[in-house]
Amino acid sequence: MNYILISPYYPPNFQNFAYRLKDVGVNVLGIGEEPYDQLGTKLQNSLNEYYRVNHLEDIDEVKRAVAFLFFKHGPIDRIESNNEHWLELDAQLREQFNVYGNKTADLKKVKFKSEMKKLFKKAGVPVVEGCVVNNKVDLTKAIEKLGLPVIAKPDSGVGSAATFKLSSDEDVDHFEARWQEKTVYFLEPYIEDGKLCTFDGLTNQKGDIVFQTSFTYNVPTLELVQDQLDLSYVIQKEIDPKLEAYGQAIVKAFGMKERFFHIEFFQLENGDYVALEYNNRLAGGYTIDMYNYAYSIDLFAQYASLVTGGEFTDPTVPNQYCVGVTQRDAYQYLHDIQAIRDRFGDQVKFVERIPEAFAHLQGNQFYAINAETEEEVNEITRFVHEKKK
Repeated sequence: MNYILISPYYPPNFQNFAYRLKDVGVNVLGIGEEPYDQLGTKLQNSLNEYYRVNHLEDIDEVKRAVAFLFFKHGPIDRIESNNEHWLELDAQLREQFNVYGNKTADLKKVKFKSEMKKLFKKAGVPVVEGCVVNNKVDLTKAIEKLGLPVIAKPDSGVGSAATFKLSSDEDVDHFEARWQEKTVYFLEPYIEDGKLCTFDGLTNQKGDIVFQTSFTYNVPTLELVQDQLDLSYVIQKEIDPKLEAYGQAIVKAFGMKERFFHIEFFQLENGDYVALEYNNRLAGGYTIDMYNYAYSIDLFAQYASLVTGGEFTDPTVPNQYCVGVTQRDAYQYLHDIQAIRDRFGDQVKFVERIPEAFAHLQGNQFYAINAETEEEVNEITRFVHEKKK
């Protein structure tokens, strides 16, 4: 099997895909921007060949790289980055070279928020009604229909990028000045006191869910960024049956095969949920590593098994909570890395600096800490976030 990894070096924790694919005998081929010497010995040894391009954004240059690898190694069986930023590039390359997996046309339903809503409804999952906005006339009509406050986000976009909360006429004027009708937006009512949570997992080659989990955030992403708040999110030991049913129905409606998925919901005060977004990839950052520690599993290896026609092996030990909690360099905290290690011992699974590209969103110092009870989860979050007087 010839498997092309797009950007095999970055993010660093995703290098594990190359290692595990190599372990099961896959011919792993890399295309990336980093010089070969920068990859490091372990990644170099996992790649049968590495083709360096100047810019992964240059689709023609990347196509030439794939053509070269095709000519040298034979037909390509997979092209994948597992990275949101390169989903469209991956799809274009699969289409060009007739490779298994999502093509450009398949991305419409996971790219546009307005299209996601249609499939959520088809799956019988509650949504917040919204409006597509192309111009200022549409904007005025949408606000008249929905009322304020609303969330305005690009209909096609990643995460909370270019997202605005419009609570007043002044907010609307500010948004109009920034927007200038250059991007199609999607508006929906702002949900007060909603708890942001997810239904995440992995499907096999038939589209069946073989792994599922859920995590909850302490604050919604938009507030986290705007107010530069402290972040914590928790891999749950159990999934609420209602959330599980909604999530499974959505995965079936979207029909994606051999893929990770990351579906965002708001849990309402009445205990019900509304679906927000379907992401056709892993949750970002170190979340997959947290899954591995929470479930005592190696999802990189499990994915490699599925790709090569093998089975998913269920964990053999009970799962735990895993808390992802961050500190920001801008604040002075009462407890440093050593104090946190001293307090929680081998519950601390790893400590990492967050790359600058994501620090504004998440913070600068990341801790992954396992816990057995909700009380431990709360104590971990309190201890890490406690600031000096």
